[in-house]
Amino acid sequence: MSDLDARLLAAHAAGDRAQLIKLYTEAADQTADPEACSFYLTHAYVFALEAGSDLAPPLRARLVAMGRETAL
Repeated sequence: MSDLDARLLAAHAAGDRAQLIKLYTEAADQTADPEACSFYLTHAYVFALEAGSDLAPPLRARLVAMGRETAL
């Protein structure tokens, strides 16, 4: 298990949405696989929405740019 995986599991166990947003974004930034990137960004985006985070719009914009979300 990677360090990132361990930190993600710990953040899930703690229910730490701020860390989950950060860590899923980090995971998206670290992968070259577009499918994995969109998976991680979607998770970061959902946690950002749930938390009312200011990070939700830029995460959504990244998903739109990837063709994984539609523009409003």
